[in-house]
Amino acid sequence: MKNSSYQAVMSRRNEIMKASVGIDYDLYKLGSIGFDYERMMTETGYNLDNVRIIQNESGVGGTPLKELRNITKLVRKTSKPGYGARIFIKDEALNDSGSFKARRASISCYQAKKQGYKGVIAATSGNYGAAVASQAAKYNLKCLVIQECYDSKGIGQPEIIEKARACEAYGAEVIQLSVGPELFYTFLRLLEETGYFNASLYTPYSIIGIETLGAEIVEDCLNLTGKLPKAVICTNAGGGNLTGTARGIQKISPEKIEIIGASVDLSGLHMASDHDFNRKSFTTGHTGFGMPYTTNPDRSDVPRSAARPLRYIDRYLTVTQGEVFFTTEMLVALEGIERGPAGNTSLAAAFSLAQEFPQDEIIVVQETEYTGAGKHHQTQLSFARKMGIDLRFGNPEDEVPGQSIILPDSITKIKAKDLDLDRIRTSLIRNATKNSEHLTTPDLNYLATEVNSDKKYVQEKLKILGKQWEEVNE
Repeated sequence: MKNSSYQAVMSRRNEIMKASVGIDYDLYKLGSIGFDYERMMTETGYNLDNVRIIQNESGVGGTPLKELRNITKLVRKTSKPGYGARIFIKDEALNDSGSFKARRASISCYQAKKQGYKGVIAATSGNYGAAVASQAAKYNLKCLVIQECYDSKGIGQPEIIEKARACEAYGAEVIQLSVGPELFYTFLRLLEETGYFNASLYTPYSIIGIETLGAEIVEDCLNLTGKLPKAVICTNAGGGNLTGTARGIQKISPEKIEIIGASVDLSGLHMASDHDFNRKSFTTGHTGFGMPYTTNPDRSDVPRSAARPLRYIDRYLTVTQGEVFFTTEMLVALEGIERGPAGNTSLAAAFSLAQEFPQDEIIVVQETEYTGAGKHHQTQLSFARKMGIDLRFGNPEDEVPGQSIILPDSITKIKAKDLDLDRIRTSLIRNATKNSEHLTTPDLNYLATEVNSDKKYVQEKLKILGKQWEEVNE
């Protein structure tokens, strides 16, 4: 038996992760900090065509693209003459497990079965756990879901409890933990003890599974309207949703389509804080995940994350909790579609964004998720009130995360805010180079690709950060 202490397990984490995915990440190293991302993605052996076949056989993909005609009409009432783009949603709630994450899980579980693993493990409190459990059932794989569920008082958000119920309904064993560092430790220890496949959100298999979503958006939009969308809005947390969608769009679209990220503004709340854990009303799609994973994507449960949102993002918008809850109710009342809050994060941003574009342009909200029981917006609002959060109508700009949720008292007050991408890119470069003093040409090229810019931009940022480099190929 190996030493199972926290320190011992954490010291073996790269060894454990490598064995649980079957990828030798060392093969893709470039320079002192870089890695050959595209080679890693290509060498999985999957492409759009064979991923479509796999997903079609496992109840995934082919979801409808729906125009929100009534919400578009409402947008135009608040827009200047001739403006107010058409808004569509890709209704991913119609996948077997109720969210786009079925696409991520489909290839992970297929790969696990192909490589002879007996089971899969996922560390998630969200829809991904249900997706992995659902796909594991199709492939006759055992499934463990490790969930950060409670605070130290044993209180869990209704949405998180609902997601645990869904995982168990699909046959998974759910291990529930309180908020804190034990999640990653428990995940690693169980990977080692069981020998199961690491169905991480951040493997190439997970991201490749989402590429079909981006491709379908392009195809569906052309079939329904005869034109490409002006922009696609992706709710952003760990970055995989945006990364996979953007890659799929790039592979099939004949023209540039703007890729926009959207997150709920939870600034001021710490995601690992026992105090803050139940003072937020969103478990994903918020800045508490979106910002750290965008600026430091390799803080994940694999040595190198395949989710690299800054490579693809053109704008990054934030909305408030109140705006998303209001938009969720709007979708029900005006369109007769009841969906969960994650996709409605992007819909709230789309309502604001559509006012910037002419009426003949198209914006696609890239995903929806199922709702019900604890995931329902009214349940979350009731829980927030119980936790002492001030709920009222007013100006969402006055909302303070962890203290208040302010629903707009007028649709004119739904206003998404732009985050400074230059600042975010600078932060990524700082994080990527903090432990490296010797940077060479491969490192500079890698960083330029990471931030979707050029080598000159990277050199300017390195000067500001006081970093040295030399033009030497290694």
